[in-house]
Amino acid sequence: MSEFVTFHDLKNKSVFITGGGAGIGASLTDGFMAQGANVAFVQRSDSVEFVAEMTEKHGRAPLFIKCDVTNVVALQAAMEQADNVHGPITVVVNNAANDTRQTIAEITPEKWDQGMDVNLRPHFFTAQAAAEGMKAAGGGAIINFSSISYMMGGAGYAAYVTSKAAITGLTRALARELGPDHIRVNALMPGWVLTKRQMDLWASEEALAAHLEKQCLKEHLKERDIVDATLFLASEASRMMTGQALVVDGGVVVTG
Repeated sequence: MSEFVTFHDLKNKSVFITGGGAGIGASLTDGFMAQGANVAFVQRSDSVEFVAEMTEKHGRAPLFIKCDVTNVVALQAAMEQADNVHGPITVVVNNAANDTRQTIAEITPEKWDQGMDVNLRPHFFTAQAAAEGMKAAGGGAIINFSSISYMMGGAGYAAYVTSKAAITGLTRALARELGPDHIRVNALMPGWVLTKRQMDLWASEEALAAHLEKQCLKEHLKERDIVDATLFLASEASRMMTGQALVVDGGVVVTG
């Protein structure tokens, strides 16, 4: 049995993931490969060992392209390379992000711009680059990673929170413009997922207990919880969903 939910229509899809070699992104690459999709991902750091791991697990390799997503020219060139290798990209997952903590006093104009360059700008330019190929293919799906942080008014990382709020606005604008061409655009809003980075930097026993108290479901989020939701948004199971923000947080944010 697969460790991920299975969506059979994702088999042989050409999928492009930003930040797909580490953290949640690595699990996304794993999850899409488990569906039989052809996965290309960009990562700033070296991901050769991860590619070898995926090759051993799935019997084929994801296409790893070393790229800094803040370099739009390089990012779009990477997408063109993926398109040439796997065929027209019909699923884009904008996952790459940086949630470095900075107080209001510590944020300079340069740091502000750096935050937007990583957390917001790539979401638009990947969509721009993929749109024509998706139109020619008869449609596609774009999943933009946002966060519940802006809904909670998270303190200590104002630039990050602002960028994540902007992603939901961008998602709606893209959904409206691309919808007539059967291109769906949705945002995914994770809660606190206990990746290695989170555990190393911020997940003290006190912080974990306090956050769990806020959740309706008394269980910490795992990376596969986010992967399964992403697979759903990429698949035909969500074919009439677009312009939406899907919250996966164990019930911290309860609306309606």
